[in-house]
Amino acid sequence: MKKTSVVLVFDIGTQSTRALLVSSEGKILAKAQKGHHPAYVSRKSGWAEQDPDFYYQNLCRVSRQLRESFPDIFAQIRAVTLTTIRCTSVCLGRDGEPLRPAILWLDQRRALGTPALKPWISAAVKAVGMTKTLNLQYQKSHCNWIRENEPDIWAKTKKYVLLSAYLNYRLTGRLADSTASIVGYVPYDFKNRCWKKKNDLVRPVFDIPDEMMCELVDPGDYIGSLTETAAEDLGLNKDLKLIATGTDKACEILGLGCVNKKKAAFSFGTTATVTFTTSDYLEPETFIPPYDSILPGHYTPEIEIFRGYWLISWFKKEFAQKEVMEALESDIQPEELLNRRLKEIPAGCDGLLLQPYFTPNLTMPEAKGSVIGLSDVHTRIHFYRAIIEGINFALMDGMRHMEKKGGFRFEEIRVGGGGAQSSEICQITADMFGLPVVRTQTYEVSGIGSAISAFVTLGVFEDYREALRCMVHKKDVFKPNRRQHAVYRKLYEEVYQQIYPSLSGIYEKMSRIK
Repeated sequence: MKKTSVVLVFDIGTQSTRALLVSSEGKILAKAQKGHHPAYVSRKSGWAEQDPDFYYQNLCRVSRQLRESFPDIFAQIRAVTLTTIRCTSVCLGRDGEPLRPAILWLDQRRALGTPALKPWISAAVKAVGMTKTLNLQYQKSHCNWIRENEPDIWAKTKKYVLLSAYLNYRLTGRLADSTASIVGYVPYDFKNRCWKKKNDLVRPVFDIPDEMMCELVDPGDYIGSLTETAAEDLGLNKDLKLIATGTDKACEILGLGCVNKKKAAFSFGTTATVTFTTSDYLEPETFIPPYDSILPGHYTPEIEIFRGYWLISWFKKEFAQKEVMEALESDIQPEELLNRRLKEIPAGCDGLLLQPYFTPNLTMPEAKGSVIGLSDVHTRIHFYRAIIEGINFALMDGMRHMEKKGGFRFEEIRVGGGGAQSSEICQITADMFGLPVVRTQTYEVSGIGSAISAFVTLGVFEDYREALRCMVHKKDVFKPNRRQHAVYRKLYEEVYQQIYPSLSGIYEKMSRIK
C-alpha cells in the first residue's frame, strides 16, 4: 500500500470558490467554500464583470479557513493546483495589474464589427454556411469589444489573458497558462496546441498581437513555487509548487474517469455540457474546435448549453418562494424539496416541453428559450421538471450529433456538477437517454481531476491509468426504465427535434424588432 498523499486544489466556479484537500485515494479530506456575493457585477444590462483580485482574495480566505479547521491534514500538502471557470478575460498593464474588471463567460455584450477575412476565405466560409458563426465569434470576443469601446484600455494592455493565467501569475509570479485552460475567444490553435500563426486563415476573428499572449505550458508541468507574498496570503509553505491542470470542465471530465469514447461526461453545472475524450481531432461543429484534454495527446469535443443549471437558480428565484421558505425552516436546500416533488410529474410533463436556449450558442445564434404545450393541468412543478427534461433534450441533441460525426455510440453516462447531487435528476437522465448513469464518489469531480494530474506529476502514480484506478470510484448506477425511455424517445424524435427548425425563422424576426 502506498502512503496517502495530499494535494490542495483551488476550484473557482461562477458562484463560489472552493479549497479541497484531496487524497491519493480520491477522497475529499476537507473542504472550505466561499460564495461569490455578488457572482458578478452588471454595470449595464447583460454585462457580467468582476474584479480579478476578488477571486484571489477568495482563494486566500478558503485556504486560511482550511488551515485553521484542519491543521493536521493541511500540513501534509505536497503541491497546489488551480482550476477555474473558462472564457473570463483580464487586461493587464505594464506592471501586471488589471486595467479593468474581468469580463466573465456569461457576459452578453457584443462588438459591432466583423472579422477582416480575405475575400476567398469569406467565400469559402459562406459556402459552408458558417458566416454567421464566425461573425458571432468575433462579436462575442471580449477583446474585440474592448478594442471598439475602450480603445484607451486596449492601448495600455500589455498582456491579454484568461483568469487562470492571471491567478497563476498572482500565485507564482509567472504569467503562464495550461493548454487545457485555453478556452475563450483567443487565437489558439487547438489542433497543434499553440497560439495561431499570424497567417492563419481565421486569425482575424481574434486578432490579438502575439506579444500580448501569455506563455503556454502542458498540463502536469510545474508553473512555479509560490511567491513569498502568495504563501503568506494563503497560509502555505513558500516551497510548495503550483502544478498546471486545466479548466473546471477539463478537470471534471478526468475526475469522472471519462477517458474514452464509451463514456460521455455530463456536467450539470451553471453551464450544462456533454463531452468525451478522444485521441482524434474531432470538431463537434464546423469551426468549433475540440478543447485540449489534461490527458496527454487527447481532445475533448464538447457541446455546451449556456445557462444550463443556471435555469434552476432562475426558477427558484422567480417561482419557488414557497420551497425557499420551507427549506429555510428545515435547514435544507430548496433544490432538495423541489427534487422530491419531481416524482409527482410523469415523464414528458403531461405534454409540456421547454427548449433551454436562454442564451444562444454559436451554431444557433438566433435561438431563444421557448415553452410549448402549456395547459390548465400544468403546475410550477411541471415547469420545474420541464426545465430538467429540456436541458437533457438539448444535451441529447449534442450527444447524437457527436456520435454521428465520430461514428460511434456511447455506452455509459457519467455525471458531475451540482445537479448530479440529485438522485431524481440522475434517474430522469438515465430514463431519457436509455443508458446507465454513473455517479462517482463525490460531485466535486473537478477537484478530483485536478488532483489526479498533480499526483501523476509528483510520481505518486506511474501514469494516468493507475491514477484513475486509484482515485475514481463508482458510487451509484442509475439504470434506465425502458417504458419511460420509450416515452422520451418518441417526444425527442417527433416533437423536440422539430421545435428549433419550426421556430428559427420566428426567432430571427424577433431579433430584428427593437
